[in-house]
Amino acid sequence: MESTLLDGKALAQRIQGQLAQQIQQHLLTIGRPPGLAVLRVGDDPASAAYVRGKERACAKVGIASFGQHFPANTSPIELEQKIQSLNQDERVDGILLQLPLPDHLDAVSLLNQIHPDKDVDGLHPVNMGRLVRGEPGLRSCTPAGVMRLFQEYSIDLLGKQAVVVGRSILVGKPLALMLLEANATVTIAHSRSHDLKEITRSADIVIAAVGRPHFLTADMVKPKAVVIDVGINRINDESGASRLVGDVHFDSVREVAQFITPVPGGVGPMTVAMLLHNTLLSYSKSHS
Repeated sequence: MESTLLDGKALAQRIQGQLAQQIQQHLLTIGRPPGLAVLRVGDDPASAAYVRGKERACAKVGIASFGQHFPANTSPIELEQKIQSLNQDERVDGILLQLPLPDHLDAVSLLNQIHPDKDVDGLHPVNMGRLVRGEPGLRSCTPAGVMRLFQEYSIDLLGKQAVVVGRSILVGKPLALMLLEANATVTIAHSRSHDLKEITRSADIVIAAVGRPHFLTADMVKPKAVVIDVGINRINDESGASRLVGDVHFDSVREVAQFITPVPGGVGPMTVAMLLHNTLLSYSKSHS
């Protein structure tokens, strides 16, 4: 048996097409496009590539970009002032602080400066609180993208055993809450969990979000489980060439699982699609 691929790339393209149509309709009444400001600090090559991808996606659907690239030695005060300025800017509906930041900057403190209604990454305590309480609000992009994939492929979560491997504030914790909201039975596992293989093998749904290449192997997966790979790791193969792989050992696990996300082309494009979706949501709400 070979798994069905959950094609995040194709779904993300379809979502972007729908968003572009909605934005064109809103332009007739609002008179300006949605605006997104992505702030990048320093010269991390992966961050630079992500930001370029986000800006290209914005251009494709008709979202105006107000991003800025700051040098690595930028002071916290300068960034706070920029965020406050963007909070007040009526052209800007979403603000995203690209992580990771240089060591001298406190990401939590800076993220908390972003107005909750412009927090399109869904990381502000107010938006996290809304998620915990099951209230409407901006949701973290990667977990929201995973949930949208489940919906697209009609994967039933009701009462299912779901294991999230990883407990980050970016993915693990919010995704566990979203799965609970969808009436799954959720376990959060991590590097300190005992008998991790036993935990994952009991699951109908396994989400790997640990940032370790090929961490989840076929012997850790129950036959016909759904496997979601959130990891993006750059490795060098035998020839010395660089390539992207996930946290799942794809070639072996796809022989066991019923559904699996590829890397690249699975969760990554959905993260960007949900960022655009959140920007439009914030834009629509501010003009409702």
